[in-house]
Amino acid sequence: MNSTDTNKLNPGNGNGLEVLTFDLADETFALEAILVREVLDKSPETHVPGAPTFVDAVINFRGRIIPLVDLRLAFDLEVRAISRDSRVIVIELEIEGEAALLGLRADKVFEVTVISDTATEPAPRLGTRWRPDFIRNLVKRNDDIIILPDLAAIFSARGRTDNGGVYPPGHLG
Repeated sequence: MNSTDTNKLNPGNGNGLEVLTFDLADETFALEAILVREVLDKSPETHVPGAPTFVDAVINFRGRIIPLVDLRLAFDLEVRAISRDSRVIVIELEIEGEAALLGLRADKVFEVTVISDTATEPAPRLGTRWRPDFIRNLVKRNDDIIILPDLAAIFSARGRTDNGGVYPPGHLG
């Protein structure tokens, strides 16, 4: 998938987007369901000395070592201890032209749902506590706001020198 394909939804074209919703520090986020490979219960983590804080550990996923990313750090959210609701969302994302598997920490995973593009809007440039360039769209659902992160922008900004700690398949880091 080309990162420009997932840059923004096109509000008003009548299409919906299937997403997996999850919690980070009491904020609701969503990822395109097509990116999600699996949702794991707590997995043993191996911390990597000297790794960027954003990607400070790896996990074993079906015999492959993959980086574990904490999106809370990208959004300056409170980092929490692992709880019984904590999960790892394994996604496949194109990074520098190659498919890469990575795990994303989540405080809780909710559901797969379809969001209407008519319920989305770009993040305002002012008045939010998050970097607007890290948000693809905000989604209004009932009284809630769901944040669709722009993973390409986050990894680009966080990994200018170290690829965000995310390596393509076959790379040993």
